[in-house]
Amino acid sequence: MSLLEKFNKDMITAMKEQDKERLTVLRMVKGAMQLEHINNKKEVNEELLIDCVGKQIKMRNDSINEFERAGRQDLADKTKSEVVILNDYLPVQLSEEEVNAIIDEAFNKINPTSAKEMGLIMKEVTPQLKGKADMKKVSEIIKGKLG
Repeated sequence: MSLLEKFNKDMITAMKEQDKERLTVLRMVKGAMQLEHINNKKEVNEELLIDCVGKQIKMRNDSINEFERAGRQDLADKTKSEVVILNDYLPVQLSEEEVNAIIDEAFNKINPTSAKEMGLIMKEVTPQLKGKADMKKVSEIIKGKLG
């Protein structure tokens, strides 16, 4: 079963079981996917699902930080439970060793001479790592190797 099929099946199950929290989170993702489909003419497929889920997780992680700084632990806990639900719809995350191996392979292929070539390396590794690793950490690893 593909990730998109799992997503749609889980949405129906959440409706039947009246799991309001899961249903709300899944509807937000579906809405984001439809918005991307309409605005940017992107096809609704697994890649779009992974992209939208990743963006939703990133937004929620930012919210969690803000809630904790404001002393609103109740909202932070609710948002953390939403992130747990969203993580079900991401592919298995790569280990740090696997990420480093892909980055090293890109370095060997491109042979960067300065930090100005970071864009070339990111362009090389992004298709292999998008959705499978935190791209912020990937960027930090590349900056560390370049600098």
